[in-house]
Amino acid sequence: MTDSALENASQPVRPRDFYLGRQPVIDRQQALFGYELLFRSAARGPARFASGLCATAAVIAHTAQLGLDKVLGDATGFINVDAEVINSDIFAFLPRERVVLELVGTVQASDDVIARMAQLAKHGFRFCAAGIATDTPSVQRLLPLVDFVKLDVNDMPQSTLARLAPSLRTAGKQLIAEKVETREDYKLCMDLGFDYFQGYHFAKPAVIGGRKLSPSQLAVMDLMNMVMSDAENSAIERAVKKDPSLALNLLRLVNTPAVGARQRIDSIGQALMLLGRRQLQRWLQILLYADPGARGHTLSPLLMLATTRARLMELLVQRLRPGQRNLAEIAFTVGIMSLMDVLFEVGMNDLMEQIPMIGEVSEALLHRTGFFGELLKLAESIECMEDVVAQVTPMLNTLAISSDDLLELEVAAFAWSDSVVRYAI
Repeated sequence: MTDSALENASQPVRPRDFYLGRQPVIDRQQALFGYELLFRSAARGPARFASGLCATAAVIAHTAQLGLDKVLGDATGFINVDAEVINSDIFAFLPRERVVLELVGTVQASDDVIARMAQLAKHGFRFCAAGIATDTPSVQRLLPLVDFVKLDVNDMPQSTLARLAPSLRTAGKQLIAEKVETREDYKLCMDLGFDYFQGYHFAKPAVIGGRKLSPSQLAVMDLMNMVMSDAENSAIERAVKKDPSLALNLLRLVNTPAVGARQRIDSIGQALMLLGRRQLQRWLQILLYADPGARGHTLSPLLMLATTRARLMELLVQRLRPGQRNLAEIAFTVGIMSLMDVLFEVGMNDLMEQIPMIGEVSEALLHRTGFFGELLKLAESIECMEDVVAQVTPMLNTLAISSDDLLELEVAAFAWSDSVVRYAI
């Protein structure tokens, strides 16, 4: 296929009733590298529309048309494909420099598949081999065309991982450990030399007694307490000015396009007047995740996850309860705080004692109950994309939100989070 053929491919029919999830892929420094994009049918589990594909060409193309830049930000996108997708014309809709085509386990190295992969590779597309036994003859034919190999740490004995990892690295392949859900899994794969890690081990609470906050986090916490205790604006302004780094970071953050200010905010006093207490509290909460002492100037997956979750919950409330700004702001607070036990490595109960919150917020964070608790459960279920028919669909039905509406709000949340994080690091 020529470049012109790629550009002029016909537009697939727009699909309906599917869910989009994205699971982070991080590097050895725990900075965000990419996302695997997951597509699930709202009715039948893994997306199986007319042709029975793992992820149909129509769904992928529709997502690309919505704006993959909004879904991915600066990250690399991993998209599942099988032999039928490889031979389709979806590649006109995909930015070749931004995506990796992830071969599912059913792909066989037929002459047609090998020829098509070689053709796409010449156009700049990269491939990842996933969910396959890497010592089969078929895989050996695929490997020369593959840049990444993904191994499932939950589905493979440690002895097998230890045998495969060195040989694949010697062959020049970049290794991705999949389903890394615990810190023990992460350490094992680090020791084996894996390059990237997929899973939510970084978002699991690890309570460590005696952990101390960094100086910048302590300064932000003090400011949050002042804001929540209705301290005078002049007192808050003086407190911010005592920490030039904090003042600079806060001003950078409140000038993001995500704030939507009509004019540039040049001083803390101006920020206080234009933003108000609730908005100022929001940006302080985000700054906690952007602690420069934690990972330096890298994309923190925890920051991305927290801001996306918070914004999605806020947008859901805006759609469900239009005009009730207070409820939308509460939803954002629940979302952003739902990962602070991970951030601070303390129990959520202890955190609630240190940061007093209204009952609805506490119930949502501690027990996932009430209106905001249900929204939080929905956001968490979308992130994991497991058993969506049993979990996500009933929640959407209860809230009277369609899968199309959810997709629209998700993409908006992804774009908002990316805009914020660009300024927060």
